[in-house]
Amino acid sequence: MMGALLGRKLGMTQVFDPDGRVERVTALEAGPCWVTAIRRSERDGYDAIQLGFGAAREKRLTKGELGHLKKVDAPPLRRLAEFRDEAGETLEVGTEVKVADMFEPGQTVKISGTSKGKGFAGTIKRHNFSRGPMSHGSHNKRAPGSIGAASTPSRVFKGIRGPGQMGNKRITQKGLRVVEVRPDENLLLVRGAVPGPKGGIVEIRTDA
Repeated sequence: MMGALLGRKLGMTQVFDPDGRVERVTALEAGPCWVTAIRRSERDGYDAIQLGFGAAREKRLTKGELGHLKKVDAPPLRRLAEFRDEAGETLEVGTEVKVADMFEPGQTVKISGTSKGKGFAGTIKRHNFSRGPMSHGSHNKRAPGSIGAASTPSRVFKGIRGPGQMGNKRITQKGLRVVEVRPDENLLLVRGAVPGPKGGIVEIRTDA
């Protein structure tokens, strides 16, 4: 089983496990996805499967994208992504894959998405720095403090933590357990938090 799908984050909720304990879960609309291409090492230099997800209007796609999808009899799709996996040999181009074909309760998955953008943030919010004293004449309330030495080495070393863009980066959350699969609703419930905002597109893979 390949164990890979594209999906959409719907939000978080709570469910009860068989022992009556509350599980905090993230609800994902997982699939259905279309197999839009299969890469072979002898032809492309690597093995991968390309999946498409999410209905889109034709005018939102380029002619090249529309031609690629029509070639495999797939509808206009919002997102395409490749998953490197040799198990793609068991699937054919143009077929539709659903959540029940890929995942089952108890499996461990890893989910990749784009984290929420926070804009330009200071060191306290971005790197959890401590603030300075707020009274007795201190002028160093939220300033980062010293970032280097004096005339030796006369420069700031690479990698010094400072203010800057926070969030809006690709994040992969590993070790998430599948709590429930609802094939009729294309729903996948996973324990814990998933990167990205509600409605964000995510990539779901089995965590080997």
